[in-house]
Amino acid sequence: MDVEVKWTRMEDGTEEEFRHLMELEAAFNRDLVDRVLAHLRLLDVDWGGYRINRYRHCLQSATRAHRDGADEEMVVAALLHDIGDIIAPYNHGELAAALLKPYVSDRVHWIVAHHGIFQGYYYNHHLGGDRHARDRYKGHPWYDDCAYFCHAYDQNAFDPDYDTEPLEFFEPMVRRLFAGAGGHLELAGAAERPGT
Repeated sequence: MDVEVKWTRMEDGTEEEFRHLMELEAAFNRDLVDRVLAHLRLLDVDWGGYRINRYRHCLQSATRAHRDGADEEMVVAALLHDIGDIIAPYNHGELAAALLKPYVSDRVHWIVAHHGIFQGYYYNHHLGGDRHARDRYKGHPWYDDCAYFCHAYDQNAFDPDYDTEPLEFFEPMVRRLFAGAGGHLELAGAAERPGT
Protein backbone atom coordinates (compact mmCIF):
# COMPACT_ATOMS: atom_id res chain seq x y z
CA MET A 1 0.00 0.00 0.00
CA ASP A 2 1.15 3.54 -0.70
CA VAL A 3 2.16 5.69 2.24
CA GLU A 4 -0.90 7.90 1.92
CA VAL A 5 -4.52 7.00 1.31
CA LYS A 6 -6.10 7.96 -2.00
CA TRP A 7 -9.23 9.64 -0.63
CA THR A 8 -9.99 13.12 0.66
CA ARG A 9 -13.28 12.11 2.35
CA MET A 10 -13.40 9.30 4.91
CA GLU A 11 -16.57 7.92 3.38
CA ASP A 12 -14.53 6.94 0.32
CA GLY A 13 -11.96 4.90 2.28
CA THR A 14 -11.48 1.17 2.12
CA GLU A 15 -10.96 -1.34 4.92
CA GLU A 16 -7.36 -1.81 3.79
CA GLU A 17 -6.71 1.94 3.96
CA PHE A 18 -8.23 2.29 7.42
CA ARG A 19 -6.27 -0.69 8.73
CA HIS A 20 -3.10 0.88 7.33
CA LEU A 21 -3.94 4.19 9.04
CA MET A 22 -4.54 2.45 12.36
CA GLU A 23 -1.13 0.74 12.07
CA LEU A 24 0.51 4.12 11.50
CA GLU A 25 -1.42 5.65 14.38
CA ALA A 26 -0.45 2.79 16.70
CA ALA A 27 3.21 3.34 15.78
CA PHE A 28 2.90 7.08 16.48
CA ASN A 29 1.12 6.46 19.77
CA ARG A 30 3.97 4.35 21.10
CA ASP A 31 5.36 7.73 22.22
CA LEU A 32 2.09 8.88 23.81
CA VAL A 33 3.32 8.59 27.39
CA ASP A 34 6.41 10.63 26.51
CA ARG A 35 4.17 13.37 25.09
CA VAL A 36 1.88 13.25 28.15
CA LEU A 37 4.83 13.55 30.53
CA ALA A 38 6.32 16.36 28.45
CA HIS A 39 2.99 18.19 28.69
CA LEU A 40 2.92 17.63 32.45
CA ARG A 41 6.37 19.22 32.66
CA LEU A 42 4.91 22.38 31.08
CA LEU A 43 3.36 23.00 34.50
CA ASP A 44 6.86 23.50 35.90
CA VAL A 45 6.66 27.29 35.74
CA ASP A 46 6.13 29.90 38.42
CA TRP A 47 2.55 31.14 38.17
CA GLY A 48 3.02 33.29 41.23
CA GLY A 49 1.16 33.29 44.51
CA TYR A 50 1.34 29.60 45.37
CA ARG A 51 4.20 28.25 47.49
CA ILE A 52 4.88 25.57 44.86
CA ASN A 53 4.07 25.47 41.17
CA ARG A 54 1.42 23.25 39.62
CA TYR A 55 3.96 20.64 38.47
CA ARG A 56 5.23 20.12 42.00
CA HIS A 57 1.60 20.14 43.18
CA CYS A 58 0.80 17.26 40.80
CA LEU A 59 3.84 15.31 41.97
CA GLN A 60 2.88 15.93 45.59
CA SER A 61 -0.73 14.88 44.95
CA ALA A 62 0.47 11.61 43.42
CA THR A 63 2.95 11.07 46.26
CA ARG A 64 0.19 11.53 48.81
CA ALA A 65 -2.07 9.11 46.93
CA HIS A 66 0.70 6.52 46.70
CA ARG A 67 1.56 6.81 50.39
CA ASP A 68 -2.12 6.54 51.26
CA GLY A 69 -2.22 3.12 49.58
CA ALA A 70 -4.22 4.16 46.52
CA ASP A 71 -4.00 1.85 43.52
CA GLU A 72 -1.88 2.83 40.51
CA GLU A 73 -4.90 4.05 38.58
CA MET A 74 -5.65 6.61 41.30
CA VAL A 75 -1.99 7.54 41.74
CA VAL A 76 -1.67 8.31 38.03
CA ALA A 77 -4.96 10.22 38.14
CA ALA A 78 -3.58 12.30 41.02
CA LEU A 79 -0.42 12.91 39.00
CA LEU A 80 -2.31 14.07 35.91
CA HIS A 81 -5.39 15.69 37.48
CA ASP A 82 -4.21 19.25 36.74
CA ILE A 83 -2.45 18.57 33.42
CA GLY A 84 -5.06 20.69 31.62
CA ASP A 85 -4.24 23.87 33.56
CA ILE A 86 -1.94 25.13 30.78
CA ILE A 87 -4.53 25.11 27.99
CA ALA A 88 -7.88 24.70 29.78
CA PRO A 89 -7.58 26.54 33.10
CA TYR A 90 -11.33 26.86 33.65
CA ASN A 91 -12.23 23.25 32.82
CA HIS A 92 -8.91 21.53 33.41
CA GLY A 93 -10.52 18.61 35.22
CA GLU A 94 -12.61 17.75 32.19
CA LEU A 95 -9.54 17.85 29.97
CA ALA A 96 -7.54 15.61 32.32
CA ALA A 97 -10.51 13.23 32.59
CA ALA A 98 -10.77 13.05 28.78
CA LEU A 99 -7.07 12.20 28.57
CA LEU A 100 -7.47 9.44 31.16
CA LYS A 101 -10.81 8.04 29.98
CA PRO A 102 -9.53 5.16 27.81
CA TYR A 103 -7.25 3.97 30.62
CA VAL A 104 -9.19 4.26 33.87
CA SER A 105 -12.42 3.10 35.44
CA ASP A 106 -15.59 5.17 35.19
CA ARG A 107 -15.16 5.99 38.89
CA VAL A 108 -11.68 7.51 38.49
CA HIS A 109 -12.75 9.32 35.31
CA TRP A 110 -15.68 10.88 37.21
CA ILE A 111 -13.49 11.92 40.13
CA VAL A 112 -10.97 13.68 37.89
CA ALA A 113 -13.69 15.33 35.79
CA HIS A 114 -15.43 16.71 38.89
CA HIS A 115 -12.49 17.48 41.17
CA GLY A 116 -12.56 21.20 40.31
CA ILE A 117 -16.11 21.60 41.62
CA PHE A 118 -15.30 19.58 44.73
CA GLN A 119 -12.05 21.49 45.29
CA GLY A 120 -14.09 24.71 45.40
CA TYR A 121 -15.30 23.62 48.83
CA TYR A 122 -11.99 24.89 50.20
CA TYR A 123 -12.03 28.38 48.67
CA ASN A 124 -15.27 29.36 46.87
CA HIS A 125 -16.71 31.07 49.97
CA HIS A 126 -13.65 33.35 50.14
CA LEU A 127 -14.43 34.59 46.63
CA GLY A 128 -18.17 35.11 47.02
CA GLY A 129 -19.03 31.71 45.59
CA ASP A 130 -20.81 28.67 46.93
CA ARG A 131 -18.46 26.33 48.77
CA HIS A 132 -21.21 23.72 48.74
CA ALA A 133 -21.56 23.65 44.93
CA ARG A 134 -20.40 20.04 45.06
CA ASP A 135 -23.55 19.13 46.98
CA ARG A 136 -25.50 19.00 43.72
CA TYR A 137 -23.83 15.60 43.36
CA LYS A 138 -24.89 14.33 46.80
CA GLY A 139 -26.19 10.83 46.42
CA HIS A 140 -23.90 10.10 43.47
CA PRO A 141 -22.06 6.81 44.06
CA TRP A 142 -18.65 8.53 43.77
CA TYR A 143 -19.42 11.73 45.69
CA ASP A 144 -17.52 10.58 48.78
CA ASP A 145 -14.62 9.30 46.67
CA CYS A 146 -14.23 12.67 44.95
CA ALA A 147 -14.49 14.54 48.26
CA TYR A 148 -11.78 12.24 49.65
CA PHE A 149 -9.56 12.75 46.58
CA CYS A 150 -9.74 16.51 47.03
CA HIS A 151 -9.26 16.40 50.79
CA ALA A 152 -6.44 13.83 50.94
CA TYR A 153 -4.56 14.40 47.66
CA ASP A 154 -5.37 17.83 46.24
CA GLN A 155 -6.17 20.67 48.66
CA ASN A 156 -3.28 19.74 50.94
CA ALA A 157 -0.63 19.27 48.22
CA PHE A 158 0.94 22.75 48.22
CA ASP A 159 3.63 22.15 50.86
CA PRO A 160 7.15 23.16 49.77
CA ASP A 161 8.64 21.06 52.59
CA TYR A 162 6.83 17.80 51.78
CA ASP A 163 9.21 15.04 50.64
CA THR A 164 7.61 14.63 47.23
CA GLU A 165 8.64 11.82 44.90
CA PRO A 166 10.13 12.85 41.51
CA LEU A 167 8.42 12.21 38.19
CA GLU A 168 10.75 9.28 37.52
CA PHE A 169 9.12 7.45 40.44
CA PHE A 170 5.70 7.67 38.76
CA GLU A 171 6.71 7.17 35.13
CA PRO A 172 6.55 3.33 35.23
CA MET A 173 3.03 3.57 36.68
CA VAL A 174 1.94 5.91 33.87
CA ARG A 175 3.44 3.56 31.27
CA ARG A 176 1.66 0.54 32.74
CA LEU A 177 -1.68 2.34 32.90
CA PHE A 178 -1.46 3.73 29.36
CA ALA A 179 -0.45 0.32 28.00
CA GLY A 180 -3.93 -0.95 28.88
CA ALA A 181 -5.99 0.79 26.19
CA GLY A 182 -7.04 -0.80 22.93
CA GLY A 183 -7.15 2.20 20.61
CA HIS A 184 -9.94 3.00 18.19
CA LEU A 185 -11.67 -0.37 18.39
CA GLU A 186 -12.00 0.01 22.14
CA LEU A 187 -13.40 3.51 21.75
CA ALA A 188 -15.88 2.19 19.20
CA GLY A 189 -17.19 -0.28 21.76
CA ALA A 190 -15.37 -3.40 20.61
CA ALA A 191 -13.79 -3.84 24.07
CA GLU A 192 -14.47 -2.71 27.62
CA ARG A 193 -12.33 -0.22 29.51
CA PRO A 194 -10.65 -1.50 32.66
CA GLY A 195 -12.72 -1.38 35.81
CA THR A 196 -16.08 -0.77 34.14
